[in-house]
Amino acid sequence: MLELFIGDKNYSTWSMRPWLVIQHFNIPFKERLIPFDHFDMDSQFKQSILKINPTGKVPALVDDGFLIWDSLAICEYLAEKFPEKQLWPQEIKQRARARSMSAEMHSSFTALRSTCDMNIDADLKDIGLKLWQDHPALQQDVHRIVQLWSERPQLDGFLCGESFSIVDAFYAPVVMRFMTYGIPVTDNSQRYIQKILTVPAVQQWIAEAQAEFRFVACEEQYRTLSD
Repeated sequence: MLELFIGDKNYSTWSMRPWLVIQHFNIPFKERLIPFDHFDMDSQFKQSILKINPTGKVPALVDDGFLIWDSLAICEYLAEKFPEKQLWPQEIKQRARARSMSAEMHSSFTALRSTCDMNIDADLKDIGLKLWQDHPALQQDVHRIVQLWSERPQLDGFLCGESFSIVDAFYAPVVMRFMTYGIPVTDNSQRYIQKILTVPAVQQWIAEAQAEFRFVACEEQYRTLSD
């Protein structure tokens, strides 16, 4: 059986992406959660994940002893292993667009990543307002994402068609960030956010993230344990 190694659901965006794919498409797997403590080489997290993945990072997928690391590579592997699940859009142009958008998410939006860490359990809207005012690069990242979301084939659909696919899993953590920090977006983007929130796998991830009740200092830019 497939084993998916992930980090804390409250914080780990890269873990969220393949987990949503594998959960949404009902692919049998065992979840192996390795809690974050810190990321120094002597941390419990590093010591645990290095036994599985020599990069020392999550997510990692193990299929009968075979290791796949990196969230996009994991999703591509799943799409090839389970072609009947149709993890990518079936129409060739929308499939190419989905891959392009996933690759852009994978390699871009550094301002959003650095200023707005995913923190599902937190309400950081006051912080988000200041970040929005002080960081033009954050605004540029958000404007690009809003542009991508506005180009959905159907207003009430997913990013590349009527069905949830890998590309939606890649942008789901962005939805989490926008909600936590109160990032201003268009009505069109709000409709997409609400669409993502109807996906049962997303709802399950959020519920389990909120149930962790763990404060990991190295993942908290804006909160302290006493907050």
